[in-house]
Amino acid sequence: MKTIARISVVAIVMLALMSAQLIKTQIVVTVRNELGNTEEGVKVQLYETEDDYKAEKNVAFEGVTDKKGVVRFKDVKATSYFLLARKDDKDNFGGGEQTGKLEEGRINKVTVIIQ
Repeated sequence: MKTIARISVVAIVMLALMSAQLIKTQIVVTVRNELGNTEEGVKVQLYETEDDYKAEKNVAFEGVTDKKGVVRFKDVKATSYFLLARKDDKDNFGGGEQTGKLEEGRINKVTVIIQ
């Protein structure tokens, strides 16, 4: 009986390790307006450096929010990104431009306000 329990524990640990390696690092960005409502159709760009962000060049990742105000970037580096969210005359300049360091192998979530 002890042998079966040990094999079960080993199998569970192996499955957990395998599944952890299968998840790619992701970032899910939710964009809200100054009233707190989600915004559809917002262009979201991620930059790896502050200089690229300020010059708006060398975009690492780019997407547009869906009807729920969400855009998902898959298979990103586990680093900090500079984020630009823009729709018409609204953007996120002046606050919330840089993400924290993303956790590797996780789905990281960020909310940004445009005004």
